[in-house]
Amino acid sequence: MADLAATIDVEPRGTRIFLDGEDVSQLIRTEAAGSAASRVAAHGAVRQRLLDWQRSAARMPGLVADGRDMGSVVFPSAQVKIFLTASPEKRAQRRYKQLKEKGLDVSLANLVSEIRERDERDMSRSVAPLKVAEGAVEVDTTSLTIAEVLDRVMAAVRRFIPDLGV
Repeated sequence: MADLAATIDVEPRGTRIFLDGEDVSQLIRTEAAGSAASRVAAHGAVRQRLLDWQRSAARMPGLVADGRDMGSVVFPSAQVKIFLTASPEKRAQRRYKQLKEKGLDVSLANLVSEIRERDERDMSRSVAPLKVAEGAVEVDTTSLTIAEVLDRVMAAVRRFIPDLGV
């Protein structure tokens, strides 16, 4: 897997991600991709190969990166680190709604179970475990609307980068 990771061509273009020339922006946001990423991230050699690529993506005028170890491992010196969380049940409900809107047949109970399993796997792995990064602002989104989450995130951004103008 580490050799394969060294040969792939990943190219960010604005808000899109291309893998070997193919737009995979939507594919990388699927539950299957997230689960696979969780399993692959446990392999140190693979993780190291991908870490160099991830860090190379950070260039001016800046970068907004999301992922389970962005603030703790990939960009530990980031100016602003936000750790979003929600209960497994709420995250499953949100994912269930997304998948149903896409016309997919899914089980809410299975989603809750999968999310709990992924969280446990990611928190207990020896390589880049899921944890709140030092200096991160934690936002529990369980009972918040999207607008409320955005308000809290932007307040953190303004606190850490007051001259940003947003």
